Amino acid sequence: MMPDSYQYLTLMAACVAITLPLEFVLRARVYRRPVRLVLAMLPMLVVFLVWDVVGILRDHWTYSERFTTGIMLGVVPLEELVFFLVIPICGLLTYEGVGHVLSRWRRSDDA
Repeated sequence: MMPDSYQYLTLMAACVAITLPLEFVLRARVYRRPVRLVLAMLPMLVVFLVWDVVGILRDHWTYSERFTTGIMLGVVPLEELVFFLVIPICGLLTYEGVGHVLSRWRRSDDA
């Protein structure tokens, strides 16, 4: 049985594992365009990290020590940064994968 402190990171790894095939099978091309990925994610990452730091410092929310590893990046737990990286990438992979499928479908209807 996995220790509770790794459940959150395990969930994030599962999200990556589930959506990673979209890069290759549906040609999402998210990881293959790293500059675009960074440019798309950077504004969101900055805004939400600042929001998180302010929320933590003002005691608006906290994170369970039971379900986090205890690795802190300032006042933000590692798991929160991982969430801010993984979930948008999974969303982009899904969006691009669906877009690829729809474009192939439209081309087959035109033929």
